[in-house]
Amino acid sequence: MDSALSAPQTVLIVDDTPANIEILSSILGAEYEVLFATSGREALDLVARQIPDLILLDIMMPAMDGYEVCKQLKANPQTRNVPVIFITALSEEADEARGLEVGAIDYISKPISAPIVKARVRNHLQLKRYRDILEDLSARDGLTGIANRRRLDEFLAQEWLRGRRTQSPLSICLTDIDFFKRFNGCYGHAAGDDCLRRVALALASVSRRPADLVARYGGEEFVCVLPDTDAAGAALLADKFSDAVIALGIPHADSTVAGHVTISGGVATAIPTEESSAAQLLEAADRMLYQAKKTGRNRVLAPLWETVHC
Repeated sequence: MDSALSAPQTVLIVDDTPANIEILSSILGAEYEVLFATSGREALDLVARQIPDLILLDIMMPAMDGYEVCKQLKANPQTRNVPVIFITALSEEADEARGLEVGAIDYISKPISAPIVKARVRNHLQLKRYRDILEDLSARDGLTGIANRRRLDEFLAQEWLRGRRTQSPLSICLTDIDFFKRFNGCYGHAAGDDCLRRVALALASVSRRPADLVARYGGEEFVCVLPDTDAAGAALLADKFSDAVIALGIPHADSTVAGHVTISGGVATAIPTEESSAAQLLEAADRMLYQAKKTGRNRVLAPLWETVHC
């Protein structure tokens, strides 16, 4: 299970009155990591850098009220699943209905009651953790334990949009185990499954940045998505992937390129634009992989010239 799921959960308190933040922090600080913001804009900026597990959101704030903050959170794919509880002195049924319509999951009325705050926050965070566990399991490949194709597609789309906003490079390394069908024929499918697991873990061990994602693409193919990584950096990491697999020393008597398991790889890098797509970047990496296999396997091909718009 992802270690992030066992970490202390984070609660963001958003209120333009510092005294209210202090009260809520004193109630929750012993059990959770507490963040705070004193305006709607500050809250959205903070969430863009660190996504909390739950948000306690005041409604009546100047410039941007809680309703608008909640609407923007729910419109963002990266934050739409973060539970929002409104903390408010408003008590009319219409106010509560409006809050639920914009995406809040609960209301806590002022004046604040410590037992009620603790109980509701605890209940909603428990539900959030259960959802996170299920989401984590659904995003993992059942054989290797790394990210599956579904998670890869989501992550790549997310990072493509982020790269488009920030105009930062995005790289992909697509790898394939050389002569894997021959490996299965020589050693059997149980050994093949074990080989896939060991290669997956070796690749994941090389890519240590939390921002990167290693996923099983299908069969004996694996993909590493490298945000904020230029062509030279991606090529360097791709070589480390190859070295890590060779270091496993898994015998492969039926390989024509080595007496052990090796991989071929292709790397592509782009600065995302509105006119291009993540699928095109993946196709470019696939073309490089094809060339690596065509020119002898047991190698990684990566264009080392300047990163260009895809």
